[in-house]
Amino acid sequence: MRNADGRQLDLFGPTEDPAASPGTGRPAPHPMHEPPARQRVAPAHRRPDATPPPQPPSALPQGARWLTLELEDGGVLGYVLRRARRKTIGLHIRDAGLAIQAPAWATRAQIEDAIRHKATWIRNKLQDRDRRLEQLALQAGQWRPGGRIPYLGIAIELRLDGARPARYDGDPAAPAEGDRLFLPLPDTADTGRVQERAQAWLQARARIDFEARLQRCLDLSGRSIAGWGLSSAQGRWGSCSSQGRIRLNWRLIHFAPALIDYVVAHEIAHLKEMNHGPAFWREVERLCPDFRAARDTLRRQPPDTLPLI
Repeated sequence: MRNADGRQLDLFGPTEDPAASPGTGRPAPHPMHEPPARQRVAPAHRRPDATPPPQPPSALPQGARWLTLELEDGGVLGYVLRRARRKTIGLHIRDAGLAIQAPAWATRAQIEDAIRHKATWIRNKLQDRDRRLEQLALQAGQWRPGGRIPYLGIAIELRLDGARPARYDGDPAAPAEGDRLFLPLPDTADTGRVQERAQAWLQARARIDFEARLQRCLDLSGRSIAGWGLSSAQGRWGSCSSQGRIRLNWRLIHFAPALIDYVVAHEIAHLKEMNHGPAFWREVERLCPDFRAARDTLRRQPPDTLPLI
């Protein structure tokens, strides 16, 4: 999206990064030693079905320590602590888990206070991390005969069918569980060729599907566009220029129709309001009444985290 002077607008607008600067404040001057963490009474018994304690990563960065912290609800967070030349305590979620960078002046008690303050954010990000790693683990088996890929929110199965044209076993406008996509490739085709052909079919379907959704939303809005096209942007799901040209990320074709409809409505709303103010969101709601759930889902799933790219 672009505003009136032609600058590009992100699909969701600027968002605050709660890990960038947790803000703990400086302690009393000149702490010479790191005091032990504040004492807590451990629960007498742990439920048999409780989550197992976190395990340290296989390797730690030079100078880093593995520590754990028991939270008020009985849960335990593990984290890697590394001292760094910085002014605040930084919290980051890596593939290996929670990583803390703290200045030399920060005591362990202060670090743990920062973790407690961001505990909900940390858990949400760790869950997102777990889902992403699970997706990536499955990716290796997707681009082969029998592999499954998401299409309009449904997992469809890939099959190879020699030199015959690509064909879809089912209704491509309304996919259902059990549908299969046959690609014109021999059984000996490598994963790269399978991925290339499957994505070509997905992009062709995206053009057909998005065109219909755009037209329905334009009819509802009473506006027109200068044109539209597919994008492969790594950081946004859609854009609308001040000249009225819309671009939609073709990878939206992986998602359920309600999410695509929201992105379409979001971009068409920019034809009326080239900002993310209250009037803009009212227009989005008029075009897509249930937009909030879709917006929240896509905020948790930026394009660069999709395994199918």
